[in-house]
Amino acid sequence: MIDSHPYLVGLIGAGVLPSLTPPMHMAEARALGLTYVYRPLDLPTLGIDPARIGDVLTWAERLGYDAVNVTHPCKQSVIAHLDRIDPVAAALGAVNTVLFTPAGRVGYNTDTTGFAAAFTEGLPDAATDRVVLLGAGGAGSAVADALLRLGAAHLTVVDLDANRARSLADDLAARHPSTDVVTAAPAALDGVLTEADGLVHCTPVGMAEHPGLPLDARVLRPDLWVADIVYRPLDTELLIAARERGCRTLSGGRMAVHQAADAFALITGTRPAPDRMTSHFLDLVAAGDVLAR
Repeated sequence: MIDSHPYLVGLIGAGVLPSLTPPMHMAEARALGLTYVYRPLDLPTLGIDPARIGDVLTWAERLGYDAVNVTHPCKQSVIAHLDRIDPVAAALGAVNTVLFTPAGRVGYNTDTTGFAAAFTEGLPDAATDRVVLLGAGGAGSAVADALLRLGAAHLTVVDLDANRARSLADDLAARHPSTDVVTAAPAALDGVLTEADGLVHCTPVGMAEHPGLPLDARVLRPDLWVADIVYRPLDTELLIAARERGCRTLSGGRMAVHQAADAFALITGTRPAPDRMTSHFLDLVAAGDVLAR
């Protein structure tokens, strides 16, 4: 039966026009018989200062939007303009999904739930006694929290900004007192990895706009698993190098799909099919690759 409610959703942030999230949501909605329009609202293109995120939410709400996804640089600043925040998002201090409800604006974080689902699906039974997190930004924070919820016993946070790494480690340790969370300088990464079960990469290095490797590939070894949250391209230089050295790998595509699926479920109240959304996603990536040639 076709749902009579037409959903209107937006993606607020900087540089969001190429995002695959809107077409992925709309393809899944069509498969479910839902009327669903999802548009990117790119702040620089619209000439809107990100500091006006509160105004943007008000405009969207008054124009009849059901929800918005929020990305860089507004995931933290949006919180001050919400009426209620899901406990997980509140603990992270970052929101990427806002629902406009009769009871007010409600914020959630599906980055962290999306990574948790992706890791469980893509690296089943992977050892998590000692994990290294490379990158302590907003994405790194969400991923780190997911790793600790999944049972990581010892997490080492590595970032070029030592203060940011320390701040994230302190926050994680306070919220997960039974785990050991420490920091290490980038120069110590090689040594830290020798004792690790796995590595999660959460920096922009490897994206189409920032090609390259975030570390010396020679430190990778066959018994180390490697996860990357970058998904454009799906096969980053890090993942290619890791597979060449016999590592189990997890691409950022799984996180992209699962965070979108979680947001879709929150917005519509209907749980999408992750396998079908993965198919949508891979079709979109393939189409983008063709256009880029």
